[in-house]
Amino acid sequence: MVRLFAKGANSLPIRRLPSTYGLIAAIFLVVILLEYSTPPAFVFGYLYTGAVLLAHRHLSRQQVIGVTLAAAALTLLNLVLPGLESHSLPTVANRLIAVVALLVAGYLSDRNRFYADEIARQQAHIQAQAQLASLREDFISTLTHDLKTPLLGAIETINSFCAQQFGAVNPTQRKVLAMMQRSHRSTLQLVETMLDVYRNDAEGLGLTLLPVELRSLLADTVTRLTQLALSRQIGIQFTPQGQTFCVSGDALQLQRVFENLLSNAINHAPRGTAVSVILETVGSEQQVQVCDRGPGIAAHELSHLFERFYQSYSHRQAKGSGLGLYLSRQIVEAHSGKIWAENRDPQGAVFYCRLPAMPVHERCEPVTDSSR
Repeated sequence: MVRLFAKGANSLPIRRLPSTYGLIAAIFLVVILLEYSTPPAFVFGYLYTGAVLLAHRHLSRQQVIGVTLAAAALTLLNLVLPGLESHSLPTVANRLIAVVALLVAGYLSDRNRFYADEIARQQAHIQAQAQLASLREDFISTLTHDLKTPLLGAIETINSFCAQQFGAVNPTQRKVLAMMQRSHRSTLQLVETMLDVYRNDAEGLGLTLLPVELRSLLADTVTRLTQLALSRQIGIQFTPQGQTFCVSGDALQLQRVFENLLSNAINHAPRGTAVSVILETVGSEQQVQVCDRGPGIAAHELSHLFERFYQSYSHRQAKGSGLGLYLSRQIVEAHSGKIWAENRDPQGAVFYCRLPAMPVHERCEPVTDSSR
């Protein structure tokens, strides 16, 4: 019967009440009086269950085992005390059933304590992990914020060198300075993306919703990234399929989405190929497609591309921080839209972004630098 009590981990601290021992003793005394003042055919041993449950609530595991075994022994002892007369088979069977019931009650109480301890430990572990994650995110957010100032200072210094404020700059030096400019701006963009991600997760994404014409917004995005595409020997084809493409949105945030998608396509496209940007109306939504001719995306990774810090393990060329697409998903979903990726036949990937279209009777102005 010893195996009825599972050997669990160390129990959590037990809260003992001063009156617990007295109550258990009183229950034992009452049951003993009932048991030994009546014929053995009358079984009152089941009442010891109250003492077992009380011990489970306030005493240690070893004490619960002791109370249970004592109750079982006293129930069996009534077969021979106070007299030694013979007993019928039903009387013995009833006593044995009562003993089994007490042992089962003790076993179940022990199991319940074990599971309660495990649940408490898991909850403490989860709470500790949540606190650690919060501290880590606060640290990263503070660190990235503090990195902006020296980065901006370095960029301004490089700009001053390019403007020959510290003396003449020869062609070789100008190329080096241009490379340093691109590197620092990429780092600054990453820092700003990280800040935005943590801010959006903590506070939500604040949008300034105005009528936005996507054709001009995408054309401006293509212009911004043309130099990057040329440096990679990549062409950009922008083909709007329609007249107007109006949405209610935050133009600055939407442009960040399109820049992320287009720069992602440029980074993965093979040299000498072109990236296609297609704008069209699909039902009641405006859809943007950004297509490249790269190696494509593994099927099992398609559903994870827009997760935070996710980096593809496929053979696509470029590796990023895993934040650009996550931030894009945050922005698109805040506009009640959707964003996803598919593989392109026969080769390449297509990123889709759909946004609710504005009613045709509402006025939609082209996006300009002054309006942003």
